[in-house]
Amino acid sequence: MADLRELYQEVILDHNKSPRNFGKLESPTHQAEGYNPLCGDHYWVYLTVTDGIISDIAFEGSGCAISKAAASLMTSLLKGKPVSEAEKLFERYRAMVTGQGGGDPSEMGRLVVFSEVKNYPTRIKCAVLPWHTLHAALSGEQTASTE
Repeated sequence: MADLRELYQEVILDHNKSPRNFGKLESPTHQAEGYNPLCGDHYWVYLTVTDGIISDIAFEGSGCAISKAAASLMTSLLKGKPVSEAEKLFERYRAMVTGQGGGDPSEMGRLVVFSEVKNYPTRIKCAVLPWHTLHAALSGEQTASTE
């Protein structure tokens, strides 16, 4: 357990300090804005989907270290993946961080570092905001909120 907490802190700090895929895509096919009115986390997710594959993905905005790291890791993992796989991963990730199940966290790859978020209820919305924004974008919605 202590090893997972250390890894969690290391990953959060790394992705917060040097977020991957940070910036706006030139001509995205999908995009959405996500906002958490309680804490002020505010992100935009941009995707280019080609033949059912996420060929490019990026995000911009600001928020706490957890939300930024979640967005950074999400974009890193989903680039090049089918949209169907991204949607399944969204459901499993959301279930894992909210404590609603989601199977064995060790099967979540690098996302396992967020499995302990369920123990900090005030941080759950931070960890899921980028994913809800992704889901909104893929569903053709303009906005996502944690409320």
